[in-house]
Amino acid sequence: MKIGKGDHVYTWVDNWAEIPDDEVAAKGWSHHDAVIRSDGRIVSCHGGKPTILTFDTDGNVVESWDAPITEAHGITIAAGEGEGEVLWIGDTGRKRAPELNYEYPDGSKPSQAIKLDLRGNELLRIGQPDLSIYDAGSFSVTSVAVHQESHGGNGDVWVADGYGQSVVHRYDRQGDYLGSINGEEGAAGRFNTPHGLLIDYRKAEPELYIADRANNRVQVYDLEGGFKRSFGEAWLITPCAFAVAGDLLAIPELQARVTLVDLNDDLAGQLGANLEAAQREGWPNSLGEGGVPMRPPDLGPGKFNSPHGIAADAQGNLYVPEWLIGGRFTKLVKS
Repeated sequence: MKIGKGDHVYTWVDNWAEIPDDEVAAKGWSHHDAVIRSDGRIVSCHGGKPTILTFDTDGNVVESWDAPITEAHGITIAAGEGEGEVLWIGDTGRKRAPELNYEYPDGSKPSQAIKLDLRGNELLRIGQPDLSIYDAGSFSVTSVAVHQESHGGNGDVWVADGYGQSVVHRYDRQGDYLGSINGEEGAAGRFNTPHGLLIDYRKAEPELYIADRANNRVQVYDLEGGFKRSFGEAWLITPCAFAVAGDLLAIPELQARVTLVDLNDDLAGQLGANLEAAQREGWPNSLGEGGVPMRPPDLGPGKFNSPHGIAADAQGNLYVPEWLIGGRFTKLVKS
């Protein structure tokens, strides 16, 4: 099936990823991201357990290992730090449990931003900062961005507390706290669920992109934490994350499509739009007997349900994991 139009046409490859442990995966409420390694392989997470999976371009698992996380909610890959490629994972510390009718279990683990090598060895861990906003408030990391030394950066780490206090924290490469931004620095205003982060190197000056999800916009900052601009208020709906595909920026919108943005932050195209999906009772799932969430029975190719993460390879193909019971991982092949 082809989707898109003009210069932005893609072939929809439904259920692209061959996820192991089918029963566990089928019951798990997927809530993760994906990235591309320098060798072209795709890194993501199992939908039912904290296992990092590496796929080839055909969706076959070629590597897997258990990680010291609850969920790989946000995944960032970085290079040029003297350690080879590394993964930064934004781990919320919580995952809905099938045996609890998909409620959160008591005693969730602390949220964290954790740095791992490609074999799963822990290199650095960043937890809740010692700030007054957490005296009575929660900390829940959704995304991490790194100002990579391979791009001339200083190794600073930006951590989005997207599900807690809606702030973005800045650390140096050793994990020492440097400061925070919350949106009140600029004209756009306070963040509301800063869900995804990206340091964008498409232009001469790198910039920090923030998916200000519940405000239906993206805010852009310089790498000293200064506000520059915002965009998308008129045409974005729940932006979640980012992937750079050539000159384009691909943004999964949870409710429910993938939007393409050009170098000028202007709308370039939209893929798999299914805005009515979020009107379904129990979305992103359906409701079964007794109101218990269940996987929607009407998922089909060509339309998204709840795109949550995204990755883009060197050929401009997109990989989109969705947020729902049993997950769905779609590949969009660039025509």
